[in-house]
Amino acid sequence: MTLNIVKLCVGAASIEDLARWQAMSGHTIKHKGRKAACHTTFQTPSRQAELLDGGSLYWVIKGVIAVRQLIVGFGDGKKDDGSPCCLFLLDPALTPVRPVPRRPFQGWRYLSVDDAPADLKGGAIDDIAAMPAAMRKQLAALGLI
Repeated sequence: MTLNIVKLCVGAASIEDLARWQAMSGHTIKHKGRKAACHTTFQTPSRQAELLDGGSLYWVIKGVIAVRQLIVGFGDGKKDDGSPCCLFLLDPALTPVRPVPRRPFQGWRYLSVDDAPADLKGGAIDDIAAMPAAMRKQLAALGLI
């Protein structure tokens, strides 16, 4: 059964900021012959098999779940201070999702498929996708989308 994770994206003001940060040297590795974005976290998920069964990491940016990345693997790593950590290996593609307000929390949380926000479609098919990100955030905070 597929399972997702939701995590705060500290320091990024937008999806574009997250994309720039992940494109920087040192934030990507080769995984199974393909480029993967890396994110370090202290705790290792115990439900890895469910996460690798099509699960995604949903990023909370400025108080709103805004984007997701497919989880492609996990690894062992070291933080800058040398302490051990878990590497979340993510598909570099960022998929915007319907904005959902989310209060601050520490670490990450499991997110069921039923509770995960739907992907935004591109172009004229979905009017929400055509809105500027700031407007989507404000409307989501007001509970209008």
